[in-house]
Amino acid sequence: MPNGQHGQPSPSQPPAGGQWYPPEWPDRIRALADGVLTPVEPRRAATVMLLRDTPAGPAVHMLRRRSSMAFAGGAYAYPGGGVDPRDEDHRIGWAGPGLDLWAERLGTDAATAQAIVCGAVRETFEEAGVLLAGETPDTVVGDTTGDDWEADREALVARELSFAEFLDRRKLLLRSDLLGAWARWITPEFEPRRYDTWFFVAALPEGQRTRNASTEADRTVWIRPADAADGYDRGELLMMPPTISTLRSLEPYGSAADALAAADGQDLTPVLARAALEDGVLVLSWPGHDEFTKRVSPGDPA
Repeated sequence: MPNGQHGQPSPSQPPAGGQWYPPEWPDRIRALADGVLTPVEPRRAATVMLLRDTPAGPAVHMLRRRSSMAFAGGAYAYPGGGVDPRDEDHRIGWAGPGLDLWAERLGTDAATAQAIVCGAVRETFEEAGVLLAGETPDTVVGDTTGDDWEADREALVARELSFAEFLDRRKLLLRSDLLGAWARWITPEFEPRRYDTWFFVAALPEGQRTRNASTEADRTVWIRPADAADGYDRGELLMMPPTISTLRSLEPYGSAADALAAADGQDLTPVLARAALEDGVLVLSWPGHDEFTKRVSPGDPA
């Protein structure tokens, strides 16, 4: 995913809250328009909006990336990361909708769908310590904070162990029915690091608890989507367009179960930024998401 920091909006552009906007984007966009920059192929990725119910409504688990991170330092995000190709061709224990149904939902073939769903579940375990798997199709593992679990988690992070091997070793079934596909965003073509990311929603399993297990984050929070969006609008919480967009889309749901039940109706058409020059003004937009439109005139700060 892209690298950069929050810049100041141009005078012609109203403040975009806490929108993350790297200062190098205008030059890269112009290079792409001039044919100097060749887009890199996006890597497949998965991220999970983990929800739990509170008296005030569902809260979502978010982490803040360390300011020293090359990509989106200081930005709030969900647990997630790149898909491991090793999870494509290894037959694993699986509960819930079959791979053909997942492939249709995600717009991929069955092997790719398996790897994407595995990536979503693996990254949630790696970065939040929460595991959407069980010994049977209708059970979920309990507390995963023991030393043996931590050793496996660290092996997964180091890629010494594939997720399929991890499930096999522990005789676990991946609970794909605990996930709902929610959105799909692709990093803009002018970025040096690009990801084709599927966003999922899931409820925190009973008996499990989150923790900051990621070396990439300096804090984690449980926060109501509306409160997080308010923090973004005030410029207090830094986020990328996919994050704030998905947060806003969660606001109508009164419980984690309601959100999960609504997942099948979410539009998975990929969202890809468009860049154009209009009368010398660089215009960056995300189709269907007008709030993120950015206009940069020559000489304006990014």
